[in-house]
Amino acid sequence: MPQPSPRTVPQGEPPPDVTDEKLLAASLGTPERFAAIFDRYAAVVHGYLSRRVGELADDLLSETFLLAFRGRAGYVRGRGPVRAWLFGIATNLVRRHARDEERRYRAFSRAAGQVEPTTELDEIAGRVDAQALRGELADALAALAGEDRDVLLLWTYPQLSYAEIAAALGIPVGTVRSRLHRARSRVRDRLGGRWLTIEEETA
Repeated sequence: MPQPSPRTVPQGEPPPDVTDEKLLAASLGTPERFAAIFDRYAAVVHGYLSRRVGELADDLLSETFLLAFRGRAGYVRGRGPVRAWLFGIATNLVRRHARDEERRYRAFSRAAGQVEPTTELDEIAGRVDAQALRGELADALAALAGEDRDVLLLWTYPQLSYAEIAAALGIPVGTVRSRLHRARSRVRDRLGGRWLTIEEETA
């Protein structure tokens, strides 16, 4: 059986082994190089935003990358990876729409059992039947303090490490751990023993 030929990198597209940090640095002198950062992370950042603010995701995605482009000279290598920096910008934008996010989870709760299953809450529910818990889980997420919800959702959907979450939010790793523990405990308390915890990754 013939083997597929190696992927040819289109002209102008950086090789996959070019790091985000190098691309960002190159974009200071050649702004169009920033497009490669967008191409690498737009989909996952949009997925994160859509799970938090729904229809506003498109607008916040554009604003995230606009702010990143304008502020790229302020990125400090060593404080955290570029993707954590991008998720930090996105999370700060979500905070401006905290009420929209809470209303969205309340709407999920009211509609539980009346809509087709989605994956929006499944990733957070862990190893249980997420459909059965969707309404109560949405209520639990809406009731969390915003700072705790930020940590829980950065850990759950894009699966940032503790160190990456710390870099994204500008807080110590110990604070990430305590907020995540508090968020998970409060969600677990709301759902009782039916929510099995997701095995925590190491920093």
